[in-house]
Amino acid sequence: MQKAGYRSSTVKTCVRSLKAVARRTRLLDPESVKGYLATAKLSVNRKQTVTEHLARFYKWKRIPFQAPHYKRIETIPFIPSETEVDQLIAGTSSKVAAFLQVIKETAARPGEAWSLRWIDLDSARHCIRITPEKGSRPRERKVSDTLLAMVNHQPRKWTLIFHDPKLDPVESLDDFRRTYDDQRRKVADGLQNPRIQQVTFKTLRHFKATMEYHRTKDILHVMQLLGHRSIKNTLVYTHLVTFDNDEFICKVAKNVQEAKELVESGFEYVTEIDDVQLFRKRK
Repeated sequence: MQKAGYRSSTVKTCVRSLKAVARRTRLLDPESVKGYLATAKLSVNRKQTVTEHLARFYKWKRIPFQAPHYKRIETIPFIPSETEVDQLIAGTSSKVAAFLQVIKETAARPGEAWSLRWIDLDSARHCIRITPEKGSRPRERKVSDTLLAMVNHQPRKWTLIFHDPKLDPVESLDDFRRTYDDQRRKVADGLQNPRIQQVTFKTLRHFKATMEYHRTKDILHVMQLLGHRSIKNTLVYTHLVTFDNDEFICKVAKNVQEAKELVESGFEYVTEIDDVQLFRKRK
């Protein structure tokens, strides 16, 4: 897989999957493996992914393998409310919170956010440059004062913002994800809100994409936001998501500075009444 140009994270995911199967059945016996998959308590989507890994492995070992047919099921992504996202961010450590805020505002993939360098941060222009992964497009995103403050609060020990570049990026991100899982559980327990337990790094990417689509109704804008090269990939994030209730948080701005802060926080201008400007943001 390395010789074929696969990313190290993809290779390690495949290896972990094969090792998991090997612990439960005889990996070199395809019929035994298929019997295990047939009864395993795994989702259909997971079985389909494992089957792809197995097919690659058996081809390499030159072992005949007639792959079982598991058809991937399209599911509606879980989208938390912005209040829940902000509560989660507020309840985590400085480093975790900054990482979550980056994904919330930029819709970066976890690996893209994890690879951010200090030179990618342009505080003067309020921008972050994202180096793509998975064949995506490079992009530059405007960010808030809040995000800049959170990121700049991190110690400048390395050329990367979130981790030592000497460490394996996949393994270090896995360790960081486990730290996040522990903190997320404590926040969910503290707020007695089990929905927060469903918020993964990728959930925040879903969140940004769906909110931007609902705000703009511009699928090409969302496509550019996510760095997708195919609009079919963008539709996965948007076309199944609907909002049954139009509920908003409303705020007023009495001057330019207050209006600027509201816009940077995601509020949109509605109208002006009695010399104050009204803004709103979806709950």
